[in-house]
This record gives sequence, C-alpha cells and structure tokens, in this order.
Amino acid sequence: MNPASAATKPAKPESKPALASPRTARAIDSVGRAPITLDEQAIEAARRSLDAGVAVPAQAPWRTDLVRVLNDSLATELVCVLRYKRHHFTADGLASPKIADEFLVHAGEESAHADRLAQRIVQLGGKPDFSPDTLSARSHAAYDDSADLKSMIRANLVAERVAIEIYTQIIGHIGDRDPTTRRLLEDILADEQAHAEELQDWLAD
Repeated sequence: MNPASAATKPAKPESKPALASPRTARAIDSVGRAPITLDEQAIEAARRSLDAGVAVPAQAPWRTDLVRVLNDSLATELVCVLRYKRHHFTADGLASPKIADEFLVHAGEESAHADRLAQRIVQLGGKPDFSPDTLSARSHAAYDDSADLKSMIRANLVAERVAIEIYTQIIGHIGDRDPTTRRLLEDILADEQAHAEELQDWLAD
C-alpha cells in the first residue's frame, strides 16, 4: 500500500458509549452499581386498579387469606370492646373509679381498631364480618364476666397479650407484600402494647 495514501485516509470515528435511558440513569448511584429495576407490570396495575383500594396485594389467593385473618382480628377487637365495656360498668373497689374510666378508654380504642380493620377489609375486596352469631368463635380473645377488679385486669391483660402475639405474627407473614396493611397492623399493635403495659402496672399495684 502507498504510504502517502494511507496517511490521507480519513480516521475512523471513535465509538461513543451508549447512553443510559433517563430512567436508568437516575437509578444508577454514585459508585456505578447496577440500576434499580422497577416492576412495570405492577405500576401499570396500580394505574388501572383505582377501584380496588389502596396498595392491594396482587396475589388473589393470598389476599383471600389476608381478608380471613383480618376478619378474625376484627372479631377479636369487637369482643375486646364488649369485655372492656362490661368491666367498665361493673368494676368495684377502692381503685375502681379511675381504672373503670380507663376500661372505657380502652374500649373506645379497640372500637377504633375494629373500624380500621373493617375499612381495610373492604379496600382488599372483602366483606367485614360483624355477625354476632360467630363473633366469639372467631375471636382470638375471650369475653370475661369476672366480678372482682383484679380478675378483670388479669383477663384484659391476657387478651392484650394474645392480640400482641396475633398481630406480630400477621405482620411477619405480610412482610413487604402489602405495606398499607402492615402499617395499619403496626399502629394497632403499638396500642395493644401500651394497653398491656398499663394493665401490668395495675396488676402490680
């Protein structure tokens, strides 16, 4: 080959690195790790599922199980309302006026839990079960008609401890599959823990 012709041959342009799409580029962090991949199908489902409630888990069989355990929790809260109200009106003893008032406060908070659970069940496409015929059978906590104050406190403490265990287990099963329900149950769990601590203090007095 003629050296002169080689010298005048135009140089091959350098290839430029492929640019990441804006979405991928935003996901790459400062140390160059792999981009975060979002589930586009789930995002599209969120756009289409406006009537299905907030953050509904995609797996229908699992959602059915979740509605079932939430209905059992609803029954538990309703039984707790009845038990606390019974104790409020029948408490007797030197310390009972203050504690009886607190029983009523607890009843109101358990009723609010029941309302939130019922609302979430509807959002998940289920039906809240308020049937009195099966309430006791579905409840994890027992009704109590104790006559003395210490026995009332003890029965309520047992029920709160049961509720704490149940909600802890459900939260563990949910994991990250349904953040909305998990946060709801975490809120209720915090209330139940506060109730249990208060009852434990009364029992120790």
